[in-house]
Amino acid sequence: MELYLVLGTPLLGGILLGLWGHKTWAAELNCLMSLFTFGAAVALTARIISTGPMLTANGQFFVDSLNMFLVALTAFVSLTTSLFSRPYMRIEEANGRLNALRLRFYHSMYQMFIFTMLLVLLTNNLGILWVALEAATLTTVLLVSLYRSAASLEAAWKYFILCGVGIAQALFGTILVFSASEKILGSGGGTLLWTKLADVAPNLEPTVMSLAFVFLLVGYGTKVGLVPLHNWLPDAHAEGPTPVSAVLSGLLLNVALYALLRCKVLVDGALQTPITGQLLMGFGLLSVVVAAFFLSRQRDVKRMFAYSSIEHMGLITFAFGMGGPVANFAGLLHMTVHSLTKSAIFFAVGHATQKAGTQIMDDIRGLIRISPTVGWGLLLGSIAILGLPPFGVFASEFLILTSAMRQQAWATPFLLVSLGVAFAAVFSKVQPMVFGESEGSRELKRLPHSPALLPVFIHLAIVLMLGLYIPPHLADWYRQAAKLLG
Repeated sequence: MELYLVLGTPLLGGILLGLWGHKTWAAELNCLMSLFTFGAAVALTARIISTGPMLTANGQFFVDSLNMFLVALTAFVSLTTSLFSRPYMRIEEANGRLNALRLRFYHSMYQMFIFTMLLVLLTNNLGILWVALEAATLTTVLLVSLYRSAASLEAAWKYFILCGVGIAQALFGTILVFSASEKILGSGGGTLLWTKLADVAPNLEPTVMSLAFVFLLVGYGTKVGLVPLHNWLPDAHAEGPTPVSAVLSGLLLNVALYALLRCKVLVDGALQTPITGQLLMGFGLLSVVVAAFFLSRQRDVKRMFAYSSIEHMGLITFAFGMGGPVANFAGLLHMTVHSLTKSAIFFAVGHATQKAGTQIMDDIRGLIRISPTVGWGLLLGSIAILGLPPFGVFASEFLILTSAMRQQAWATPFLLVSLGVAFAAVFSKVQPMVFGESEGSRELKRLPHSPALLPVFIHLAIVLMLGLYIPPHLADWYRQAAKLLG
């Protein structure tokens, strides 16, 4: 029952808001549906903790430690983002950037986007997983183009084309997996069920599975934002509404990586060689290095933090490529703290850009004096994402680096230099935005609605806690999920 509530609530919310999303109380309904989804996710989490993994609906849905922690994280961040978007979108309407029709469209597509991501996480069928990720692409294309400006339409078109090509590659990889499994499992309905495939993975044809993984890596890696498949991501973040940027960075990238990891487990079982890990390490390290050096060239604050997302997803991918209990644990922890921190940063950035009337960093100065809560939120979020102690990002990055020193020593200098370059680039740009003098730059204006900054500090408080103390139940959860990844 809990699982159906997790999936059914955002689906129902999308339908209801498609009908009444233009009403004055639509933002509250959006928050309420997100709250119900989070409550259902908490109930499902409690059930999985008490009874163990669950297989239901004739094997079509499967819940274990790996996807359950991502379901809880997705439901939580979607709730806080809906709370943030309530005043944010009303300010956009007051500024003339949106009308009632587009607000209805936003609220409906927001709930449908959450539904598609939760479906990706909970389905046991690799075919449905592909369909759900394609649906997530379509909903986010519509959200990115919400402002209907030339730049937003160009960004949405680039996103659609690149991710459409990528997801087509993932479809071909899925077909290859089906071809390999059909010889073992027959032509029945279970040939794409992950649990059945995991049981027979050693018997799957290695050549077909290795070729399938290449297509799956290209396809789902495009959605993760791995270099050189990343070009859609900075434009989509910069031109879409800030709540969309928050869920893109905080949730969608994790969900796409989850799909890739599920496929990696199957291919590892078939090949019994480290080739999948080597591919993930290669693409992950390339993403970290390229994104770090692109950070210093950015003038748009949302584009800068989009490249930061590419850097961190590369680091997570590298950790999973190394494998082993510590590296997998660190990758899962980093997925959590990156989602919470990056969404908090976008919350603060959203209101900062609304106050300044621009996303150009040179025109945003003196936040700490004019809007202390926005300024402190942006500063603390930036410090956290740069990996300074005692925040949780430091803990996960430390585990990844020490694992690299032990398992892949050759990669450690590249990681250290890239993280140092990223630190210098981001801090040198955020510091003037927060503490700089406002003379010669745009005057920061008073917002027509009070910003929702409580989600910023809730996220950062959780990230701080995870840097100082990981609750034993949560640590066990991460260990079980890490073990599932091999």
